[in-house]
Amino acid sequence: MKKLFIILIRFYRKYISPFKSTKCPYIPTCSEYALEAVTKYGAFKGGLLSLWRILRCNPFSSGGYDPVP
Repeated sequence: MKKLFIILIRFYRKYISPFKSTKCPYIPTCSEYALEAVTKYGAFKGGLLSLWRILRCNPFSSGGYDPVP
């Protein structure tokens, strides 16, 4: 499951993200955060951390530095 998440994140970063007009306000970007979280914590906990980060990533967020715990 972990490998599947990593493949999907890399696919998103390579083929979908470059065509988006808006950029992530966080450092590291949401996809970098998700890749690191899944690699570090596994599919379940890393996936939950990534989902929480994506829910917080919106045009009204202040953004800034937000590393993987």
